[in-house]
Amino acid sequence: MARHQEDHGLLFEGDFGLSALAGRVASSPAPPDEDRVLRLAAEVAGNGEGAAELGLDLARLLESGLPDETLDAVWTAATANDPRPPATGAGTRALLSRLAESYPPPPSERSRARARETELPAVVVAEAVASRPDLGDPATEPESSAGASTTLAEAVSAVARHADAELGLRLLLRVLKTRRVAVAKDQYDRLTAIGARLGWPGPLVHDGLKVRWPPVDPARRDGEGDFGLSALTSWFPWDGPGTTAHDCLRGAAAADDTAQTPGSAAAVLLVDALRLLESPLSDDTIAALWRGATGGGHDIAYLRLGPREWLRTIADACRARLAEAAPDHRHTVPPADTAQRDAVLSEVRDAAALLTGVPDATAALAAVEEVVSRVDPDLGYRLLLRLLGTRRVHLTEERYARHLSLCEHFGYGAEHVSEGVELLRHH
Repeated sequence: MARHQEDHGLLFEGDFGLSALAGRVASSPAPPDEDRVLRLAAEVAGNGEGAAELGLDLARLLESGLPDETLDAVWTAATANDPRPPATGAGTRALLSRLAESYPPPPSERSRARARETELPAVVVAEAVASRPDLGDPATEPESSAGASTTLAEAVSAVARHADAELGLRLLLRVLKTRRVAVAKDQYDRLTAIGARLGWPGPLVHDGLKVRWPPVDPARRDGEGDFGLSALTSWFPWDGPGTTAHDCLRGAAAADDTAQTPGSAAAVLLVDALRLLESPLSDDTIAALWRGATGGGHDIAYLRLGPREWLRTIADACRARLAEAAPDHRHTVPPADTAQRDAVLSEVRDAAALLTGVPDATAALAAVEEVVSRVDPDLGYRLLLRLLGTRRVHLTEERYARHLSLCEHFGYGAEHVSEGVELLRHH
């Protein structure tokens, strides 16, 4: 049965096919001989799905008519940090041909269009060209001859144009990872978006890829999911033997989205904690806020800490994470976004009708209203979404539209909107 490109995210946890094999060869402690490459190929092939993808990659590459020089350039760059010869000394084509004998593609798969996007070859070429200056860095290619980086970019482009664009992009990513090329954040975002369109598992792009991250900025909205204190409450009550509240706290502080500069999760959580610490809110209000946002399943009193002691504990964990992940970061609390305060307050008050009869809902909503009015409308709104989500309320079309507008204003990611608003619309 023919598969679609979207299946890759279900069939594989990370890279697959020839690019995955190149990664295993690259991680070998020494240049492997041909038999070693065959053993590594068997590991990549694994079940039938892995073998089918490897067979398709090999068939398309060998049947493309690409010259030996192109195959040599791409394989060598994808499998080694230095310009050593192809892994067997017998030439790349001979090696790939032997592999192809072991992994013929299923007849039903040979003609399928693995990447249906007609613009994909041009996209891969553009990314190869964008990477060209870094691929020729003397620090990673000390013995390369003049023009080697251009040849490599052209080789990857040729694979995309004449063999298979999806394979060309995976091999480009493998080259970038093997050569430890640091890609700019905007290129990383493009590669991630392309991978999502192709149905790849997320780790295929980000695992092992070096990114030139911008400085940590708690005002940025790069992540897709919830963040800050509202995200932390989703870790409570925790479930699992041996797990403590402090384990959950450390986990949340380190839970950077793959689109975020490392340390970002801690930075935004620290902002929320400091806003509440420095606010005029009473300890009872903070406790009600926490209890409501955790769905009534966790009370700060269980920790044998006062509400502000817990906030200080949160802040300390965030600082420890930032010292590790972003030691140059100097934390500041950005000004609160108050432009939609009245709109958020309206939704808080409107939510009272949705939570009629829910235990502790009145106290929780009153606490959220204080956060919106006296601390930060964004934080208050995120906590309101948590409160509604844990109670599984239903949003009318009118309420749903208003919430979407607020999510757009605050720059929430697609996953945050889906979990915070979309599910409530369809509940």
